[in-house]
Order: sequence, then structure tokens, then C-alpha cells
Amino acid sequence: MEENELQIISDEEIKDLIYIVRGKQVMLDSDVANLYHYKTKRINETVNRNKERFPESFCFQLAKEELEDIRIQVMNKKNNWSQFATSSNEKENNLRSQIATSSLEKDSYGGRRYVPYVFTEQGIAMLSGLLKNQTAVQVSINIMNAFVKMRKFLKSNEHIFERLTTVEYKLLEYDKKFDKVFNQLDIEEKIKQKIFFEGQIWDSYNLIVNIIKRAESKILIIDNYIDDSILEMLSKKKNDVEVIILTSSNSNILKLDIQKFNKEYPTLKIAKIEKFHDRFIVIDNKELYHCGASLKDLGKKCFGINRIDDVDYIESLRKNIVL
Repeated sequence: MEENELQIISDEEIKDLIYIVRGKQVMLDSDVANLYHYKTKRINETVNRNKERFPESFCFQLAKEELEDIRIQVMNKKNNWSQFATSSNEKENNLRSQIATSSLEKDSYGGRRYVPYVFTEQGIAMLSGLLKNQTAVQVSINIMNAFVKMRKFLKSNEHIFERLTTVEYKLLEYDKKFDKVFNQLDIEEKIKQKIFFEGQIWDSYNLIVNIIKRAESKILIIDNYIDDSILEMLSKKKNDVEVIILTSSNSNILKLDIQKFNKEYPTLKIAKIEKFHDRFIVIDNKELYHCGASLKDLGKKCFGINRIDDVDYIESLRKNIVL
């Protein structure tokens, strides 16, 4: 048994050492060893001597690709730390940043002779009963509390995390698009269902623009009362995105305005149709939005906008369009 004279860090700080692997919350063997004031070798020897107490649901060795995913998580946490301003208690913050740093980062990624093992919450609980140094009891309590807090955090943000794919995690690291990914998810959440009140002209305009920006190839707008104000919104679309507007004979938009728009932001087509009452926006034939107000009247009166997730409605809508 080998102890170091290191202070016991809090459960809040331990949260930075918890990662998600195979859908489980885990900690690296080396980080667990540091917290308990043991060497990693001694921790793993304890596990090997008690294999029957550590099934795979308690402790398992990472695959190489899983280790790479953890490295990405380490870098993301490090980047997040760097964004915080230094508080007046600078000494305390510096101490925290030195202690709550993953041993994976300290190893510079190349110093390990083996792919590490990780412990789940149950594995750490089992391990704590086998370690006998003076810090084990308090460290175990703090680790258990950290796992509980992490579960609560993941639960409260599950609507975001469940939409992050492995590809998006790689974007976070290699393309430095962490903020962009989360901002995009936040925009999606806001436009799922929204009510605007009289006077919210900019807010409602901005939401419609964000929807338009989502299109990669095609935008379909159904609105009986458009005017040339819609051209300003459509100028925000991506290049080469085709726009089709279905409207009634009551609309007030000039052919000359459309011609000028198409020279700079191709391609916009307008067709007259009299069979729709409500307003709809379809993005790339896979996202459907129902808008309670005409796009030219955004913010003038109270109205709502809703995203309809059932793709069958999009197909039904298209079948009712005969140009």
C-alpha cells in the first residue's frame, strides 16, 4: 500500500474525471488510483486478486477506439475549463485545475504501456471495500456523490446528449465545432414549438431565418399572402438551395423582384395555388413546420409555429400539390 500526501478533492471536482463509455459512467484506473492515493499497478493487482468480485459490468478494459473517445472528452473538458474567467481566489482555482486533471492528459497520450481499465460506479464501490488506507472512506463517499451528480446532469440534458453521435463527437475535437454543434441543437429545440406575441417582430423573423438556414437543397413555402419581404428572409439561405413558393392570387410580389433575386440568390420559383388555408414550410423534404401567421405578418399579432416530426405528413402534403 502506497499513500501520497495529497488532499481529498470534492465530489464536484471528481465529476471532471467521469466519462461515458458503452453508455456507462466510468473512471480510468489511473484516476481512481490517484484519488485513493495508490499506484495504478496496485489498484489493478487488487482487482486481479479478486476477479470474481469484478464482472465486466464493474470493471473492463477499453478498446483502442474507446480510449480515443475518452481523449476527445478530456480535450473538450479542458477547452471548457479554459473559457472560465479566473476568480478572485486564483490560488484555489489553480489548485483545482492541477488536481482534477485526468491522468490520461498527464500521460501525454503516449506514455501508457497498456490500454487502461475503467471502473463503473459499482466497481468503485466494490474496490472501496478492499482498500484499507485512511482516505478510502471519504474518497469513496465523494466518488459516489460525483456519480450521482453526473447522472442528474445527464438526465436533465438527455434531450441534447441523445442527439450527439460519434461523428459529432469527432467534430468537437478535430473541427473545433463544440459551440457550433450545441448552438445548433439549441436552435432545433427552440423551433420545435414556439409562441410569439404582438411586437416580437425581430424574434419571429430570426426564427424563420434559422429555419431557412437549415436547408441543404430545397425549401418549400406555402403561404397565400406573401410579399417582397420574404425575399429578405430567403437571402439568408445557403447557396444553390432551391426555393418553391406556393401562394394564392392575393399575393403581392412583382416578377421583376423575383428576377432580380434569382440573379444573386438562385433559384426561386413561385406558383399559384388556391387549395391551402394554413402556412407551411418544408425543409429538404424531411422537416415540416406549421406557421400560424403569414410570413409577411410575423410579430404583428400573437401566433405560434410548430415542427411536425411525422414524415408521413410531409408526403401527404406533397401529394396535395399539383402545379
